[in-house]
Amino acid sequence: MDTNVINLFNSVPAANDSGFFARTDSAIQTSANQITFEQNLLSVLVSDLSKGLMQAEAGRVQRGEIGRATWQVMGNRLRAHIVPLLGDVPAQAFAASDAQRLIDHLGEQGFTSTTIAQYLVLLRKVVMHGVHTGVLREAPPFPKVKVRSRPRGSFSVSEYRAIVAAARSLRGRAHPMLDQLGAGERFWIARELLVMPDELPRLIRWMVNTFVRPSDIKLMKHKHIEIVRGKHVYLRMNLPESKRHSQPIVSLQPAVRVYECLLAHRARHGFDGADDYIFLPQLKNREHALAVLNFLFHWVLEAEGIEKGPLGQDRTLYCLRHTAITLRLLYGQGIDMLTLARNARTSVNMVERFYASVLNGEMNVGLLQSRRGRTV
Repeated sequence: MDTNVINLFNSVPAANDSGFFARTDSAIQTSANQITFEQNLLSVLVSDLSKGLMQAEAGRVQRGEIGRATWQVMGNRLRAHIVPLLGDVPAQAFAASDAQRLIDHLGEQGFTSTTIAQYLVLLRKVVMHGVHTGVLREAPPFPKVKVRSRPRGSFSVSEYRAIVAAARSLRGRAHPMLDQLGAGERFWIARELLVMPDELPRLIRWMVNTFVRPSDIKLMKHKHIEIVRGKHVYLRMNLPESKRHSQPIVSLQPAVRVYECLLAHRARHGFDGADDYIFLPQLKNREHALAVLNFLFHWVLEAEGIEKGPLGQDRTLYCLRHTAITLRLLYGQGIDMLTLARNARTSVNMVERFYASVLNGEMNVGLLQSRRGRTV
């Protein structure tokens, strides 16, 4: 008989093998468990992956790998568009066409290519969470979005002066919305806050002379500010970490006078303690405080008719930060981009892409035409 056949017979269990059923039963049970597991995987939806991702990212917040604000933005974006549109899609059926649906949906909503790309990155994180947890074997290819950098509309010197003057002239005046509200009718801002406060013109000057982000404004307390008087006079601001930057910020000298006026005003109302917030300290909900300041700032822009930037961009408080950096690039004597970027808690690449991109040669024609002095 062929030896291969003999070997084959030798591998076959005997009929009286008492251990046969014990060995085969475990194999059958494993197969059944695998079938049940695969059936469970088929029931996992994109919304389930989103919840799992948020839980995983919460752990990263606790470990200090990402900021809580970043985690909150992720949750807001998932709830706003990703889950309502794609939450019911089975995870294992997710395809590139679903990602394209999100792109088309956000485009119809008027989102910029930059924002759409950010949503796409978040959706990819959701899908990759499925890969890492064993729900998916691999992620499908994602469509690409061509991002066009569009800087926010910074203010010219004349516009900056105009909005400061307008904010001053509006102090103590009621917002037009108050006239539209009926008796007992509610608005998202309390009625007592619909009056232009003394601090708004100071906020405008503060942001242009400190380089801070609006997100810094809502968290800034007196304990974060130190007045330095030496060869140079400035504020040293040790602010909470933002966008993975934690180094102190140095202000321009005019910010010192602005802060001293603010501090004196706060002292008269009992809000000058180390743990008191600098702007709208009476509001404990700091997200709401920032929203109110943005609303009041937009009122100033409407009064001056400059709500839009030169490229049609909507202008917000963030434009004051852009103005601060742009004016330093224009008028700062010999300042280098690395120093400016680090002090503004950003990168040289971001300065070049979003801040310096609005400059042109004629703005610094004097430097272009300058000549080195002759050495004797």
